[in-house]
Formats: sequence, structure tokens, C-alpha cells
Amino acid sequence: MIDIRRFEDLGRFQNDWLNAHYHFSFSQFHDPARMGHGKLRVWNDDTIQPDTGFPPHGHKSMEIITYVRTGAITHRDSLGNTGRTAAGDVQVMSAGHGIQHAEWNAEPDATTLFQLWILPRSQGGTPRWGTKSFPKGKRAGDWETLASGLGDTDALEIDQDARVLGATALPGTPLSYEIPAGRYGYIVAATGEGTLNGERFSARDGAAITGPARIEIDAREGMELVLVDTV
Repeated sequence: MIDIRRFEDLGRFQNDWLNAHYHFSFSQFHDPARMGHGKLRVWNDDTIQPDTGFPPHGHKSMEIITYVRTGAITHRDSLGNTGRTAAGDVQVMSAGHGIQHAEWNAEPDATTLFQLWILPRSQGGTPRWGTKSFPKGKRAGDWETLASGLGDTDALEIDQDARVLGATALPGTPLSYEIPAGRYGYIVAATGEGTLNGERFSARDGAAITGPARIEIDAREGMELVLVDTV
């Protein structure tokens, strides 16, 4: 089963520094039909203005993946980690038994990103953070694993039977992916226009996939895609 969720139908929040769109219930947006998909609990589409961001706050027992679309985000946490993650790259924070962190746009222009929360295999554990560069050219026309709890050695580690993948679908070259029975997928187009299994699929639309299902993307222009495959 495939359920396409149009960008204009997502939950919304906006203030003077943040413009957020929520694929699932989050903060003051509540939709009982959108409480997550498998172990994927949150997918937020954020635009953060320059010299602003999320002040220090805490999390525990959550795998938090940040995919930067444009600009960059600067991270600081209570473990002493600090780092900058730029467009196309990914950071993972395993909150474990508890961590405080801040995410700040120190750039001269707005930063756009996807923030994903995946429930971990187990509660607690040692918190950790990491970031990695994933050049977009390596995923032209094919999927690249960005974060994984399935032993993918070139990916950032997460504590769940899940993968976060990225790809750029190219015109004239269909891009497919299989979600097996018992698993769940969620895909969002960061940029571009095309179709998903013959239906219009546009920038910042999402689709919830319940296995067994096969998706096929046909791009009319280059489409930057992010996909979660999870239990």
C-alpha cells in the first residue's frame, strides 16, 4: 500500500525564525492517523533563518537523523561534541539515556533540512553523535545508504533495524525500491518533479509505503530523494 501525502497537506508551524512542516504529529500538530510509520516517528521539513536555531534542549531514547538540504547546521551537545553539517550531508544523534543539544544556523542564508526521529531497539544506552559527508554525485541514479542499523559499513550508525537512504533520480532512468512484507517505507522528494508509481510526486511531497510494495520513481527533472526503510 502506498499513501502519498502532499506538501500542502502537512502540519505547519511558523514563527520569526522557523518555518516547519510536519509529516507526522509533532508539537502542537496532532493527527491520530499520522503518529508515525513503523519505527519512524517524526519527519520534519524545517527552514531555519540565519543566526537562529534550536537552543539547548534534551532528548532520550531516540535516533535523530538530520539531512541538510541547503545551507548548513552547527551542532553542540552536552558530550562536548561540536560540528557543522553542510548541504547533502547527514548527522546522527543517538540520544540514549539522555543528551542536551543545540542546533544553530550560523550561515548567512536560510538553512533547510529534514529531521527524522526513529525509535531505537532499546531504551537508554550511551548517547553519541556523528556527522558524515555524502557527495550527491555518488548517488546519481542509485540509492546510497546514509544511516543504518544493519551493518552497512559506510553509513552512520543507528540503533534500529532500519536504513536511511538517499538518491538522485535522473530523467529517463526509472529508480525503484522494494519494501518487503513486514517492513515500512517513507519517501520524500527534497527537490524535483516526477511520478511515483504513475502518480504525480513533487518536491517535498511524502509517501508512506507498507510492504510488500515496490515503488518506481520516474523523474521529469533531477529528483533528490530521501527514503527510510524500517520495521
